[in-house]
Amino acid sequence: MQPHNHILIVDDDSDIRSLLADYMNKQDLQVSCAANGKQMRSVLANTPIDLIVLDLMMPGEDGLTLFRALRETPAHAQVPVLMLTARADDVDRIIGLELGADDYLTKPFVPRELVARIRAVLRRARMLPASAARADTARFLGFGDWLLDAVERQLIARGGTVTLLQGAEYALLRFLLDHPNRVVSRDQLLVTLAGRDADAFDRSIDLRVSRLRRRLADDAREPAYIKTVRNEGYVFSKSVTAHATRPAEFAEKTAAGRTR
Repeated sequence: MQPHNHILIVDDDSDIRSLLADYMNKQDLQVSCAANGKQMRSVLANTPIDLIVLDLMMPGEDGLTLFRALRETPAHAQVPVLMLTARADDVDRIIGLELGADDYLTKPFVPRELVARIRAVLRRARMLPASAARADTARFLGFGDWLLDAVERQLIARGGTVTLLQGAEYALLRFLLDHPNRVVSRDQLLVTLAGRDADAFDRSIDLRVSRLRRRLADDAREPAYIKTVRNEGYVFSKSVTAHATRPAEFAEKTAAGRTR
């Protein structure tokens, strides 16, 4: 029998905690609750958690502070987080997505929608191989027939041909390489490229993805690198390997045709 997913609800409102716990238990989800950051850390220290539902507007340590701490803690950095906010504007949503939250929901909400979003996030998270990790300190990132030089911001083809990437182009590719085999939403990509002022209806992200596909010689009809996930976003479908030095198969060619 498949084990139940274990959800941690972090919210200072006891009524909300109780309501959500009761509903989720009926949906075959195991639930733990925490009223603040201290209780959250205690649960995480003693219990494996599959996803955290985190309220942003809490007294003391607010949700954004707790989220930053989670992402800076190696043991919990990969745990998916769905943020709850009572604010109707986009500020909290954009900040949360910018920091790397997996999804958000604005209060008031229907518990059924929250559970649907939790299951969608868990499905996405499990597309990420257990061994995958961000290679922030690696200079070279290899994928398929390509290598990215993160210092020179160059895209290198197998055989040594080099293409210099512009700012937004590099930022888009780097974000995708940092999240391989995981669905990323248009909102996340927009924030990465445009910051907090990103317009949720801006279609430029789709144009930039198309241009990047052409850089990678990726067939838009049958893409091998950047696949479109309908109504959700995009997924970079190749594994990514970090290298401290430039691999031999990507060595630069001299004018005489020799590698060096």
